[in-house]
Amino acid sequence: MTLKEKIAGRKRRNAKIILLLFISLFFSHYEVMAQIKAGTGKSNITTDSGNINDSLYVKTLVLENGELKIAIITMDVVAIGTIGNIPDDFLHDVRNEIEEKFGIDRDHVLVSASHNHHDGFLTGENSLRDDIRERTVSALGRAILNLEPVKIGVGTSFEDRFAMNRRINLKNGKVFTIRHANPNMPDEEITGLGEIDPEIGILKIDRLDGTPKAVLYNYGCHPYTGVPNKGVTAEYPGFASRLIEEQLGQGALAFFLQGAAGDITEIMYKDVNHPRDSEPFGQMLGLNVLNRTREIATCETKRLSVVNKVIYLPLRSDFASNLNALEMETQILLDSLRSTSLNLKTFLPLYLKYKISESYPSYYKYLYLDEEKKGTEDFKKLDESNRRDIDKYIRNIHIMERLSHIREDIYWLKLRKELANKTGGTSIPVEILGIRIGDFILVSFPGEAFAAVGLSIKKMSPYPFTFLSAYSNGYIHYAPDKEAFQKGGYEVTNCILAPEWQETYEKEILRVIKQL
Repeated sequence: MTLKEKIAGRKRRNAKIILLLFISLFFSHYEVMAQIKAGTGKSNITTDSGNINDSLYVKTLVLENGELKIAIITMDVVAIGTIGNIPDDFLHDVRNEIEEKFGIDRDHVLVSASHNHHDGFLTGENSLRDDIRERTVSALGRAILNLEPVKIGVGTSFEDRFAMNRRINLKNGKVFTIRHANPNMPDEEITGLGEIDPEIGILKIDRLDGTPKAVLYNYGCHPYTGVPNKGVTAEYPGFASRLIEEQLGQGALAFFLQGAAGDITEIMYKDVNHPRDSEPFGQMLGLNVLNRTREIATCETKRLSVVNKVIYLPLRSDFASNLNALEMETQILLDSLRSTSLNLKTFLPLYLKYKISESYPSYYKYLYLDEEKKGTEDFKKLDESNRRDIDKYIRNIHIMERLSHIREDIYWLKLRKELANKTGGTSIPVEILGIRIGDFILVSFPGEAFAAVGLSIKKMSPYPFTFLSAYSNGYIHYAPDKEAFQKGGYEVTNCILAPEWQETYEKEILRVIKQL
């Protein structure tokens, strides 16, 4: 659906809403004061064949307050369209069908991806069922059927044991991003790490008799590690949710909402000495959420509201200059590879020999002493020549690593330049959504916002329980904070937005929050 069609559709819907309640200028917003009801449903969306370690799910939470209905849908996938196995028309089709079948305004539907990199996305395997749209709508239908009055509670917890900022600060003032696609930087070049946001936002939903109905929790960290058998997995969010559901019982569902994880990843995900496994991380997070959830008191509340808005974020215009600079550096580095004597076969034994005995590498000490006595320097000269060749070969290895970084940057810059050019303008339309459930405030962003952005939104919000649901209602790639643009790195390269996007988004999202 084009932006023009979407805006026209919204105008028609707003006209209908005006007949019921007030509407704020520029916003599609309304609020009804009645007891909140909640319903939940889920569907397994995993194929029956292939290397499947554990199932992927779509889960649906419907909240109702009189005439107002809101749907929150979480999916164990990498993104809602653009990349991965979810079709680009999925969001549009699902929201339209939900509106037609269940009367939930399409603008009141939040569809969020956990950003799971092990849904088959990395291996090129489509692990999702062909009828994923039907299963999503079916899960939401089941949530409608079990709507019941509920009590709401809100709280937070703290988890910093398995998440780290993957942007490494370097001596030259730049940043290197830890990725499987690039060799790591030498230890002597590293000066520090960026920050994480360790806060977990928790929404607890109980039935009126006090039994658990649902837990919605928000946390920011890339699901990158996978499982030892390299199979399809819901990664740490899936393991955490399964633990929470098993321990709570009573048919309760756990909903994971990915936070501002653009620069945050699991520790040890490039480990080559042990099988990589995200299940312990999920157990850490799940037990943390479970223990805190049991402490949160719930009560009846009537507060439920939603705001949907389309904003325009500025596009970057420096693709050409960045590409030219990288191509020039490539040529300089390639030229520096000239006059290389050794190859791998000769380098390795020489390198080991000169490491084993730095003073007398070419032979035993007594021959060096014999030459010294005779006034000759044959071995000394040989060692000098060999050391020059060894140093040159090692420099070439570092150059190769740098060339690997550059070619990766050029690849992504060209892709993002092409994507930005397709918009045909200087900005891109982005949908943002704000939801208030009691004292729980949830705001959306359709991309990979950095932790600093999520922290900034929490700081500026007038409400203490404000959380960012990233990777929601679309996908527009990385969204670094303004400071990160000056330091570079993979995320900045793989970004279509100009640095000013953050100021625009934060200003607009604050308006949304104040409307809730």
